[in-house]
Amino acid sequence: MGYLELVIAIVAEVIGTNFMKASDGFSKLVPAIATIVSYIICFYALSLSLKTINLGVAYATWGGIGIILTTIVAVIYWKQAINFPQIIGIILIVVGVVVTNMFSKG
Repeated sequence: MGYLELVIAIVAEVIGTNFMKASDGFSKLVPAIATIVSYIICFYALSLSLKTINLGVAYATWGGIGIILTTIVAVIYWKQAINFPQIIGIILIVVGVVVTNMFSKG
């Protein structure tokens, strides 16, 4: 069940981050409230996942996949450009998440 809760945490974090962008520095009420609600869901689900998943593995997975998905949304929805060094950095994050998950003894 821990990985399902981790997926919920990741999705809620990506949603919250995008609402944060839409809130324009928390100057727009509805996106600001959606940001807060999304992060509450995110951290609650993350806390539940930690009952069965090693902290380092869960956090690396949450952070790494969150960065990847947030970048994809930023490029597609927000029309933000991504350059080669950013792509290399994201690839290194993916490698780190894979190594952490494959070789963790938790």
